[in-house]
Amino acid sequence: MEWKRHDLFDLQDLSRAEIELILETAKSFKEVSTRDVKKVPALRGKTVVMLFFEPSTRTRISFELAAKRLSADTLNISASASSLSKGESVLDTARNIEAMNVDMIVVRHKSAGVPKILADHLSSSIINAGDGCRAHPTQALLDMFTIREKLGRIEGLKVGIIGDILHSRVARSNIVGLTKMGAQVTVCGPSTLIPIGIEQMGARKTYCVDDVVAESDVLIFLRLQRERQEEQFLPSIREYAQVFGVGPERLKKAKKNVVIMHPGPTNRGVELTAEVADDPRSVILDQVTNGVAVRMAVLYLLAGAQR
Repeated sequence: MEWKRHDLFDLQDLSRAEIELILETAKSFKEVSTRDVKKVPALRGKTVVMLFFEPSTRTRISFELAAKRLSADTLNISASASSLSKGESVLDTARNIEAMNVDMIVVRHKSAGVPKILADHLSSSIINAGDGCRAHPTQALLDMFTIREKLGRIEGLKVGIIGDILHSRVARSNIVGLTKMGAQVTVCGPSTLIPIGIEQMGARKTYCVDDVVAESDVLIFLRLQRERQEEQFLPSIREYAQVFGVGPERLKKAKKNVVIMHPGPTNRGVELTAEVADDPRSVILDQVTNGVAVRMAVLYLLAGAQR
């Protein structure tokens, strides 16, 4: 199929065929990173701006590396080092950046909907690198790529997502993407950290970690996002780790070929122990590796559909 989208906001906007195209394109780009010369000229002459209003390590570096491996010029802008600290609006900042003839802007912001607002006012391609608790499409795409790479398929798999579902944009994007690709998704966590109506997104919910661990083909762990919690959702971190954390004993209930995932950063000893994070079935570092290939695919496809 031909890619026609100019921006990427959310996996809800994409068809299953479009998701398949991104994953297949990423497969070809992953090989580039294994070469001695890790570059292709696909985006030569293009300029990609990383506009991050929230702290980020993996996502920002991954996007920057993806752009550079496609031979694009890159520019990093953080909120603390921009005119936002002087009172300028996000939109005015973005408009000034676009006035320098940039082609693509990768945006992360603490407020949901900011990437869409920028896209409505700018002609540059806008890519959502995480907006509030709403969506993180490229993280879900790299998770799906990794699952398919390790298990050969997504259709029919049982995926358990354990942790702070309420504040997780990764959980929301994964639920949307995985269910579109035919997986069965179950979310698990304290009742205070599972949003009301999560079933309407296509997921089932449970509060029993042991059941999720035992039945899942894939386990995705999420950290407690205390920086987003404006009220007390838990009695204590220790109690959360005891009730919902997964260690070696609890992992014994899992399938022998279970795939263990985490979008990072990992809080060892809270959502999972060091033994689980370092288990041979853990693909946490593979996710990071695959993130570059998936973001190369997204940048490449969007560049081909620019206005």
